Amino acid sequence: MSPARRLFAVACAVVLPIAPAAAQGWIEHPRGAIEKVRSVVQVTVTGRVARVTVEEWFRNVGALLDEGSYLYPLPGEAVFSDFSLWQGDRELKGEPMDAAQARAIYEEIVRRRRDHRELKGEPMDAAQARAIYEEIVRRKRDPALIELAGHGLLRARVFPIGPGETRKITLRYTQMLDRVGDAWRFRYTAGTGAGAAASSSFRMQVDSAARFGEPYSPTHRLSASRRDDRIELTLADSSTRGDLELFLPLARILVGMSLVASQPVGEDGFFMLLLAPGRVEAPSMHRDLVAVLDVSGSMSGDKLDQAKAALVQLLGTLRSGDRFRVVTFGGSVRRYAAGWTAGSADAVRAAQEWVRRLDTDGGTNIAGALGEAFAEPPAEGGLGVVVFLTDGMATVGETDPERIADQAERSRGVFRVFAFGIGYDVNTYLLDRLTERARGVTEYLRPGGDIEQAVAALASKVASPVLTDLAVRADGVELYDLQPRSLPDLFGGDELVVFGRYRGAGSPKGVPDGPGERVVTVTGRRSGREERFSTGGRFGSEQPGTDYIPQLWAARKAGALSSDIRLHGANPEIVTELKRLALRYGILTAYTSYLVQEPSVAARGIPLPAAMPRDQAGVGAVQQSQRERRLANSYNLDAVVVTAAPLADSLAAAPGDRAGRSRRVGGRLFVWRDSAWTDIAHGDSLRVVRVAAFSDAYFALLRALPELAQPAALEPAVLVAGRRVSIKIEAGGQTTWTDGELERLVREFRG
Repeated sequence: MSPARRLFAVACAVVLPIAPAAAQGWIEHPRGAIEKVRSVVQVTVTGRVARVTVEEWFRNVGALLDEGSYLYPLPGEAVFSDFSLWQGDRELKGEPMDAAQARAIYEEIVRRRRDHRELKGEPMDAAQARAIYEEIVRRKRDPALIELAGHGLLRARVFPIGPGETRKITLRYTQMLDRVGDAWRFRYTAGTGAGAAASSSFRMQVDSAARFGEPYSPTHRLSASRRDDRIELTLADSSTRGDLELFLPLARILVGMSLVASQPVGEDGFFMLLLAPGRVEAPSMHRDLVAVLDVSGSMSGDKLDQAKAALVQLLGTLRSGDRFRVVTFGGSVRRYAAGWTAGSADAVRAAQEWVRRLDTDGGTNIAGALGEAFAEPPAEGGLGVVVFLTDGMATVGETDPERIADQAERSRGVFRVFAFGIGYDVNTYLLDRLTERARGVTEYLRPGGDIEQAVAALASKVASPVLTDLAVRADGVELYDLQPRSLPDLFGGDELVVFGRYRGAGSPKGVPDGPGERVVTVTGRRSGREERFSTGGRFGSEQPGTDYIPQLWAARKAGALSSDIRLHGANPEIVTELKRLALRYGILTAYTSYLVQEPSVAARGIPLPAAMPRDQAGVGAVQQSQRERRLANSYNLDAVVVTAAPLADSLAAAPGDRAGRSRRVGGRLFVWRDSAWTDIAHGDSLRVVRVAAFSDAYFALLRALPELAQPAALEPAVLVAGRRVSIKIEAGGQTTWTDGELERLVREFRG
């Protein structure tokens, strides 16, 4: 294998799209006959120290003896120590290098590629290094290499592997975890391409589990379990791509806080705030619970049996000091007792027996049931919760969904409302209107779904209220456009993740931690008293590895705007904002999916739906509500991808087009159009500047606009939209820049 090809292999393993469960290590070898067949990554966290063990199996599939160098890239910003590298029972002499050293090695290999001499490690200045680096990118015609910088490298010579033999290499190293507010932060850069394995796994074990709340990853879905004071973590989907970012919240008496912020060049910043409540052994906040159950004729049979069992379980979570009411509705409205009943053990048992004896009763008087539910306000300083279960639409009394929703909103007061729609005959417009401003949520259960399990999950959540009426602020920084817009209440064991924007992050006087360090404060009410919790947050600079923050913020806002349009009708302003989000961040929704069609179609504008959707019930209405909810409550990047995937896959191109699919790259959405990957934000009115791929102009452009690095990897041509100009990278186009031309282009592109 030539030194130039070695560089190509190194760069591919560092920068190509990555599968997190596949470790990055690979072997560069002259004949290309060594393949990785299995990879196992295990991480043990003790205190602030993570001990990482990477086991990888390599097989020589060729006919000749083969050997080479084992290479393992490391995140450039992390602190590593205590390396050991083994091939079977023989220790290899590993050579760890930081990002600057690794970059020099990459480029030195290229510099020596023509005469194939051994590496001498000769120093190069920045201009030499850049020239060599760009030469190999130009020669290999691989745009992925533009993201090579920023990684360290561990390199070691491995012993020969015979034909058909499989050898295991074990790498062990220690990494110190970063402290972010009240959480430890772990990052793992995984590999594909040269670093991919046919079989792979990732597992983390965290000791002293009592010290931590529930682990959270904004980039991946986790599977977590607790056993013998340990937390066991695996990836719920090992095929998910992207670097793994993981937070381990430190357990606090009441609330722990962690904030990560980043400010892209030329615009307001983004932030993510993680609130992790501690375990509440004896909640001091009392609850006033109203359980409302549909007993209309359509609920007969197994549905009613499950719903009654769920209500019995819900009542069983009441504690001394709590109060409750039970309301049922069919053709008429009934209540268990007049006024509130104290949640004593005897009273709860009596109410449970009353629920068990319930039977069906004719029609569906939703308006009357809601009026009775809100008739008795909760106590001052307590938490009022209404749990509403129904399987149908109003047929008795007031039947107009909009008038029912308006009346309920006027009567609700300070109650939190949680609704369950059972089956597909429910009115999604009405149920979503009931909960949207009530700091609650609507959950839809498919026909035959487990009602008891769903209500039990809610009962467990609301059993331990920690803080209500939350608000967040930062000293000297304006926080705005929070998602969710109305912060929900905080319950024990239920983390809250808030995304938002910020502006104004100058260096405060007298702050020893440096420019941009600010105090972030969350306030809330607990048993009638205001509580405050604070943490430090660094604002005002672009942080590496935080691309997920603007993407998740945009996904949540798009979901909220889509719901607004469906529930309250559209106006040009809200539709324009939703369109802007879709174009800027590549978010697909039911109202924006057709923007990936021909520009002439999108130019005609998004049709404005009526104030109330025509189809309020049925499978389609339920699925639309669920899609909007998933998007508006995006917890990690998986939620964004899953929400968009069905729509993206439906955008099939004509036969012969590029795989007939859209591509989401670098927070943008591209579609295959006119023989190029086209940013859906591009409009016919934007001027297009064409740049020849791998030319001098190309490399200068990517140095000036590093945000084009990921889109530039789309081949054979890509069109990227800016604020006032679009840039097309293709085989043809200009190869050099005149004086001042590139600087003007950057200003126009960023606006």
